[in-house]
Amino acid sequence: MKTATRLLLMLLYCSFTMFSSAQTKRLTYCNPLNLDYGYTPFENFAAWGKHRATADPTMTFFKGNYYLFSTNQFGYWWSPDILNWNFVSRKFVRPYNQVKGDELCAPATLVLGDTLLVIGSTYNKDFTLWMSTDPTHDTWKAAKDYFKVGAWDPGMFADDDGRVYIYHGSSNTLPLYGQEIDRKTFEPIGPKKEMIKLNWQEHGWERFGENNDNVFLTGFMEGSWMNKHNGKYYLQYGAPGTEGKGYGDGVYVGDKPLGPFKYQSHNPFSYKPGGFAKGAGHGATWADKYGNYWHVSTMVIDVKNNFERRIGFWPAGFDSDGVLYSNTAYGDYPHYLSVGKEDHLESNFTGWMLLNYNKPVEVSSTLGAYVPNLAVDEDIKTYWSAKSANKGEWLKTDLGEVSTVKAIQLNYADQDATFMGKSMGVYHQYVITSSLDGKTWKTLVDKSKNKKDVPHDYVELKTPAKARYLKITNLHMPTGKFALSGFRVFGKGGGLAPDTVRNLIVLRGDAERRNSWLRWRQTDGAVGYTIYMGVAPDKLYNNIIVYNVNEYYFNGMEKSLPYYFQIEAFNENGVSKRTKVMKVE
Repeated sequence: MKTATRLLLMLLYCSFTMFSSAQTKRLTYCNPLNLDYGYTPFENFAAWGKHRATADPTMTFFKGNYYLFSTNQFGYWWSPDILNWNFVSRKFVRPYNQVKGDELCAPATLVLGDTLLVIGSTYNKDFTLWMSTDPTHDTWKAAKDYFKVGAWDPGMFADDDGRVYIYHGSSNTLPLYGQEIDRKTFEPIGPKKEMIKLNWQEHGWERFGENNDNVFLTGFMEGSWMNKHNGKYYLQYGAPGTEGKGYGDGVYVGDKPLGPFKYQSHNPFSYKPGGFAKGAGHGATWADKYGNYWHVSTMVIDVKNNFERRIGFWPAGFDSDGVLYSNTAYGDYPHYLSVGKEDHLESNFTGWMLLNYNKPVEVSSTLGAYVPNLAVDEDIKTYWSAKSANKGEWLKTDLGEVSTVKAIQLNYADQDATFMGKSMGVYHQYVITSSLDGKTWKTLVDKSKNKKDVPHDYVELKTPAKARYLKITNLHMPTGKFALSGFRVFGKGGGLAPDTVRNLIVLRGDAERRNSWLRWRQTDGAVGYTIYMGVAPDKLYNNIIVYNVNEYYFNGMEKSLPYYFQIEAFNENGVSKRTKVMKVE
């Protein structure tokens, strides 16, 4: 009897454990977000080719759903899980018959009770502030027809005492401003006040340019956002310019909503100058339904136009000392979404490695200099293009050895696109097959009946697959030729992770303390390295990922502070141990 009871209890426990595991399976995502981004609505922005473009996102949790607004999309998205997004088509500006542009450039959102407010950037005093209690549908009405606080790159904030504020500004010479507005009438209360200004002479990352080294143009300060945490006010801003890989978000901290504010020593707090898709600037810090903080921001392409951009988001939070941080390490690799309360100083990275970086590629055809290996070089700025968009154009990637494939991200490029603005009802269709030997093939992903626009399609396989070769075959393109900036295969290789990096040196001169030169010994078997840095040995919150090099020029340092560095190597099999923390005075 006792044995039977014990067996029954064990069976019940195992069943419960399996059920619980199935119920709490963590969803994964991969940046850039797979949204049906619209195309630029401006002819002069398409001089080098028509292309998708958006930026300046704000994400808000409201009544059980997440709402995402961004620049020039003729609408917005909502999602129940941050993974599957629904687009709501809407023009907010009046009159509605305008054919160029969209007023929701760099929008701001605010939750007041049971209402979501939204407004775009403007310098006009007759701009409408909109409100909705059910934004899953196009059910908006004017909260204020003539919103007198005309503001570019606005951010709105409601304090615990019910008072409401707006912050705004976008300039390479002017500061960010703050102003109180009446919660009921939305009229301004008192004059606007100066909040913060750039100080690029001290903060290296605020210098303009791809490598923070432009001496002819000063950086831009833009993209206001405010959070309150443990009684402190965190006024955030984007800098130094949306064209560069170092586009990041900084933060000042104060005791009152209109300051004064003090520069946080850990800055920028959102930063991603390396990897497949670079940049993490002009965004918003928000809490999910579990209370976990995240930071959504702009990612940079900047090929067909300065404002060719995408959206990504990162785990964020406040550490025990009240320091605001954003965890962008391996930020364009697969990551887990939250299933409960968690510490975002602990990585959400799945550990699934990139399996086909610079591996051999074969294709059905090639258009000019858009050569095949540009689809696997880990750079969203470069891409392979077939000669046509015909059904049957294909690309095949060789992983080099039989590996375990867990997910695939497919990044389309805009080659000879014809669309302008938002195009509804367009879609991609394709099939991905896999093979162990290059002779016998089986279907891995079947999107032959897909009716969605998926420019950055991310597919986590229901069951991991063993494969050496993967082949994508085009069935339908919404516009332009069949072109890929990244056919990215994630999983685990069959070998060993690299050894710990040796001989890291960091040289920092006395004449220019905002700059440093890092160099290290190449590690056998490594394909890339992740450099971690910070202004305290226990706060190495920023990182830079690089491929196939053993040096890096880092020009984003604080002039008057010491720095601390670590580095790790990685390949398709995993990540090495980090080096010991190195202090650089």
